[in-house]
Amino acid sequence: MSAHIPAAGAANDVVVVGNAGLDTQAYLPPGEVDWSADSRFVRVRDGAGQAGAYASRGYARLGFKTAFVGHLGDDAAGHFVRQVLTRDHVDVQGVWLDPAGTARSVNLVLADGSRKAFYDGRDHMTLAPDLEACRHALRGARLAHVNLANWARQVIPLARSAGARVATDLQDVRALDDAYRTDFITGSDYLFLSGANLAQPADFVRALLARRPDRIVVAGLGADGCLVGTAQAIAHFPALDAFGPVVDTNGAGDALAVGFLSAHALLGLPIAEAARWGQRAARYTCALRAPKDGLIDRETISAAWV
Repeated sequence: MSAHIPAAGAANDVVVVGNAGLDTQAYLPPGEVDWSADSRFVRVRDGAGQAGAYASRGYARLGFKTAFVGHLGDDAAGHFVRQVLTRDHVDVQGVWLDPAGTARSVNLVLADGSRKAFYDGRDHMTLAPDLEACRHALRGARLAHVNLANWARQVIPLARSAGARVATDLQDVRALDDAYRTDFITGSDYLFLSGANLAQPADFVRALLARRPDRIVVAGLGADGCLVGTAQAIAHFPALDAFGPVVDTNGAGDALAVGFLSAHALLGLPIAEAARWGQRAARYTCALRAPKDGLIDRETISAAWV
């Protein structure tokens, strides 16, 4: 299916704030890796990735007018990522230069689709955002989807002043009082997180809600689905078994957030339906190898399911 292209000139529906870069995926064969051998032939693929690229491409694929605010290097990797975002109808006017180059990640993907990521963010911890470009992108936007770039915390007050709701993906958070994440937790209307390293994800969700009951907290549980917490209840939604085998889980957490927020924050659908959208988007992404082109579209994600 082709993506719906929003009308030019209108305000952005969503602004994705964070890191993008070039992902290199190495797909390992089944079984143990023989580390004593000098080399092994595997499939290696590049793609525009990291949370900012996955999220912005996901929203645009679902037909929302999307802008990406972040940084790329003036190098081959940066030119490639910019071209992919532009091709996928993501506004990149808010992208500025990282003089250290484009962020890179190398991901070893196992036969079951799980991965181990090795990330080189270049100068992302010390970069200062172009706040005027951020204000311009956010003007009239309904949603700011923020990733954990260090500089992105400066954009949260701008988003709130512009009237946008703020969503942040806390990723692999392990402590409620994580100092790095405090600004993101405090300033967000929606929080997403991975439950992979939490002994009791529901308790963690409950604790986040206790600090601010008016928000929504979503915890991804991988093959076990997700939890959605509100002031009223914490509900479990099982994972979806569709779209073929799991081959690469890169981008699945971003897709969960994109699907949920598209339904709830942008379309006003009920939480249960938003959870289903998130699960569909995540599962669809897991069935794609790099470069992860052709993410789930509006027709597929909104189809009736038995």
